[in-house]
Amino acid sequence: PIPPPTTYQETPSMKIKFLVAASMFLSLSSANIMADDSLSECQNTLKKFKELGNVAELANDAYGLAVLPTIGKGGLGIGGAGGSGCVFRGKEHTGSVKMGQVTIGWQAGGQAYSQLILLKNADTYESFTSGEFEFGAGASAVALTYGAQAEAGTKGASASAGDTKGEGMWKRGMAVFTLAKGGLMYEASIGGQKFKFEPK
Repeated sequence: PIPPPTTYQETPSMKIKFLVAASMFLSLSSANIMADDSLSECQNTLKKFKELGNVAELANDAYGLAVLPTIGKGGLGIGGAGGSGCVFRGKEHTGSVKMGQVTIGWQAGGQAYSQLILLKNADTYESFTSGEFEFGAGASAVALTYGAQAEAGTKGASASAGDTKGEGMWKRGMAVFTLAKGGLMYEASIGGQKFKFEPK
């Protein structure tokens, strides 16, 4: 006699294995999509920066750079800021960076801004990407604005609101620019910003 056909039965352990594999696949897919979106956002932000002041000129001379599309900052008295972005060496995307900052002093409201850090040579690039990097208390940036979008300038800025001609310069192998995206903050110093680099 011909034996009856065997029926496929899914055991609980097979279901679990399938679900784990499916979730891992979806996680990897979504991570890749998010990475692509983040890189695209970084590139678009860099393009905006290069349209202002002397950013394009300095960027052409830079060995590497870090661009953070959106940094959120807020607080009253004691505040904080944070954001993430991309790091490049030449035109090569080498990894991502996360920034955190705690500030003490007179400040109010909230602000969202973009930040660009140009790294002039291999030494400053290595210093920035060595793990954790921090700006000293007296560090400052050149504030760049589109029209009247930024009513409060960045501490140490050479450009006032509405002025798109802010001129940056190299200082200890770096040039830093900020571009306000909206909101109001009476102080926007970059002193104390801490960066953590994560290679690709």
